[in-house]
Amino acid sequence: MAKARASDQVARVHASPNEIDAAAWDALLAAQASPSPFMRHAYLSALDQSLSAVPASGWTPRFITLWQGSALMAACPLYIKDHSYGEYVFDWAWANAYQEHGLAYYPKGLVAVPFTPVPGTRLLARDAASRAALVQALLAWCGQQKLSSLHLLFGADEDIAACDDAGLMLRHTVQFHWLNQGWADFDAFLAGLSHDKRKKIRQERRKVHDAGVNFRWARGADITATDWAFFYRCYARTYREHGNPPYLTPDFFLRMAAQMPEAWLLFIAEREGRPIASSLIALSHDATGGTAPEAAYGRYWGALERVDCLHFEACYYQPLQWCIEHGVPRFEGGAQGEHKMARALMPVRTTSAHWLAHPAFADAVERFLAREGAGIDNYLDHLNERSPFRGEA
Repeated sequence: MAKARASDQVARVHASPNEIDAAAWDALLAAQASPSPFMRHAYLSALDQSLSAVPASGWTPRFITLWQGSALMAACPLYIKDHSYGEYVFDWAWANAYQEHGLAYYPKGLVAVPFTPVPGTRLLARDAASRAALVQALLAWCGQQKLSSLHLLFGADEDIAACDDAGLMLRHTVQFHWLNQGWADFDAFLAGLSHDKRKKIRQERRKVHDAGVNFRWARGADITATDWAFFYRCYARTYREHGNPPYLTPDFFLRMAAQMPEAWLLFIAEREGRPIASSLIALSHDATGGTAPEAAYGRYWGALERVDCLHFEACYYQPLQWCIEHGVPRFEGGAQGEHKMARALMPVRTTSAHWLAHPAFADAVERFLAREGAGIDNYLDHLNERSPFRGEA
């Protein structure tokens, strides 16, 4: 563990999240405006201990904390990356430009949750001054380590403001989120959609039903070891079908089942009494410890048999129906996927922040981001003109 000084606070650099007290980390997270289960100490520790996000896979952890005496004032996950996989804010073109000019883009610094494009707080801080000091500590450390760049992905508003004040460049992307308008049931939700969208959803659900597929769900500790094992078969198969090994190891999910069971909801599709597909949803709870989730996040899915429209049913319609029945106000569908609008997930702007050490490349990227940002604005306007809800298109 290394030490440095940021403002009147002491910055410490940790080689593992397990060097940081879990209770102190989680208390700081709970005090943030936009916490998520993916920033909990147990989640980040599981990524490390399960060998999912480790140097061998291109993720070298160097967590940063700020201390005032014995008080933890600020903290964030930091990874040294030697590739850009598992990030969902794509900078491959930047890396290629560096290579074409004989410069090394990797290693770079990344403040993010590995493999998790979910917006939320990244810079845990007691106040704005501590958050600003944390950004300065990050920049100083990346400069000392001669990293090419620093990237903070999918940050909360207060993170982005602190990065903007520190001179980092901002980049916008688009995700698709569903907001619960208090519908009594799924039919009431459908009634609010335009005729063609309502008809399409009913047709897709009917295809799955007519194929003899039924769903069951399990939450938290009710998800059995057998369910988790079946889910992992589905998850791993989906990645391998796309020619990639799965990012997360089986041990990661075993740790989630043991240490964070309340954060998970699993849907399993069955046909003729045997499971054929599954969809894993993460749940976020408020700091009061209540049982009603504040948000649900579509995470992973996979199928062992082909059924027309099964993906839509498992990943959208079953979770949305569950959210309506359980009063969950928001469902986030994850990165990309304009097709999600047909399922009433609406476009949302997400933001990342970037610092490049090389002045000329920083200038070039800044010009690129200005053009890209204008394109994102136009894209959002175009998407919002195509609302799936009645009377809004």
